[in-house]
Amino acid sequence: MILQNDYLKVDIAALGAELKSIISYKGTELLWQGNPLYWSKTSPVLFPIVGGLKNNYFEYKNEKYSLDRHGFARDCVFQEECISKNKSVYTLESNAETLKKYPFDFVLQITYELIEKQLKCTYTVENTSNETMFFSIGAHPAFDLQGNMTNYELLFSGDATLVCNTLQDGLITDKVKTIDLDDQKLALKPELFKEDALVLKNLKSNEIVLRNKSTLEQLAFSFENFPYFGIWAAKNAPFICLEPWCGIADTINHMNNLDKKEGINELAPSESFKRSWGITIE
Repeated sequence: MILQNDYLKVDIAALGAELKSIISYKGTELLWQGNPLYWSKTSPVLFPIVGGLKNNYFEYKNEKYSLDRHGFARDCVFQEECISKNKSVYTLESNAETLKKYPFDFVLQITYELIEKQLKCTYTVENTSNETMFFSIGAHPAFDLQGNMTNYELLFSGDATLVCNTLQDGLITDKVKTIDLDDQKLALKPELFKEDALVLKNLKSNEIVLRNKSTLEQLAFSFENFPYFGIWAAKNAPFICLEPWCGIADTINHMNNLDKKEGINELAPSESFKRSWGITIE
């Protein structure tokens, strides 16, 4: 489905409710186009887990459930509803297949809306089961870097340093590394991601600007009430992922219990959970 206004043209697929294209009024494609030589996704939705599970499973009420990294939403076909030329809603409801992997009834809605120069994405999770629901949710949009990562930098609205938890086989360790920013700016380079993503548990910023240092073209990525954040690129790839998360991968010492998982969200029956992020162009 295509949304369009005077400033942005956006294409969204029903499969995974995944953003496939964001074209600015200047004709520039902002979103990575999924070259499988590096990474075939463009902007997957992470649900009902973020990151990987230890040994690829979790336990709940003495039952084991297997889930691949980042959960199943990105591989499901959502129901599409066009609200207007500027707004669409994508809905996924629990079913027999999801219940084999995740023992809760739910409704996940993803709303995309164009508001002048901003694309706003809102996640709404409703617990339709009769017990407390445990889940994580996150975003994973990849932005195109026009062939050269080193031409770009990230400007953080509220941080002078980044404290990153390191990963071991996709799981969170207790080891941290600190990156000192240059006037709140991080120059992008492939070496930053040689050990996987930068995982941030205490980010103060609620906006990160992605800027081309040569042309000074930029976009602002804004997010509220996401306690975790990931920054990632595949090896030598010309894209950067900015990932606000409500949830995080398992730690290396986690005992696989879903309700004891770090960063897990709890939602009472009939209650709903809502988070939003946005992309604003110049």
